[in-house]
Amino acid sequence: MENSSNLHDLDLDNKQGSNVSLPSGSAEDYINDPLLEQQWAMKAFQHAETYFNLLCAVDPKQLRLSRHDDKIYSHFRQLFPDFKIDTLDENEIKSNEAKQLWRPFCEEFRDLVEDYNYGTLIRTDSKGEYSSENTFLVVRIQFYAIEIARNREGYNDSIRHLYGSKKL
Repeated sequence: MENSSNLHDLDLDNKQGSNVSLPSGSAEDYINDPLLEQQWAMKAFQHAETYFNLLCAVDPKQLRLSRHDDKIYSHFRQLFPDFKIDTLDENEIKSNEAKQLWRPFCEEFRDLVEDYNYGTLIRTDSKGEYSSENTFLVVRIQFYAIEIARNREGYNDSIRHLYGSKKL
């Protein structure tokens, strides 16, 4: 399967040329607005595309996702020492019990990491590419924690060799 078709099956093709500006106001004023959902989806897609292209191009162990990688990684592994990062179980992140564990971790970075709570796409299987079957939504700080750990612990090492010639 080619990378170019995997993210495009999310139906985000040719939507980036929109001249609509992003709204400023209370989130409650914009609930279920299809245009906002589409704009968010494009931003999430672009973030995923950029990140995967970086994984395809450089050694993940050398990749820095933020200037706070060391703190994010050490705090993540301190609170979640046995968290399985090679293949994610969405329930371990999104169940009510999991949310109670993740919330203090996320809030620890509220004033440190810009956009710490933005919705961000993450790959379920670290050996796979972004696709509708291998992707779900987390907040940005969860993405950073898991992907920094995957990079440092070697779980993303195969991406460059498997997909290096392909770009999303």
